[in-house]
Amino acid sequence: MSLRTPLSNVKGLGSAKEGAHHWWMQRLTSIALLPLTLWLAFSVASFGSMSYLSVVAWMQSPLVAVAAALLVVVLLYHLQLGAQVIIEDYVGGWLRITSLIMLNFACIALAFLGLFSIIKVSLAL
Repeated sequence: MSLRTPLSNVKGLGSAKEGAHHWWMQRLTSIALLPLTLWLAFSVASFGSMSYLSVVAWMQSPLVAVAAALLVVVLLYHLQLGAQVIIEDYVGGWLRITSLIMLNFACIALAFLGLFSIIKVSLAL
């Protein structure tokens, strides 16, 4: 027999009041990814030759560099949001918090790596 009330059993397990924001951000990033992905696909498909020099010359355009950077940031943020939901739904215990921390570090590291690469190629450093 337990002396705890049903209310005390569920206290702290309710809504975090952030689900709607998370849901909206997933939808907005997916909408932003549509034109960015189409732009990348059509741009790469329009290359005559896929040589290193032609890709570097293409990346040196400021518009292309900004669009590529935007694609990297939005894509990784969308990935982080989606993977976070999967981890929260299917991983439990201490592995959940460890996985979420590793996910955040991995997404931040990949964003920095992608942005650094774009800057390096676009500025021909």
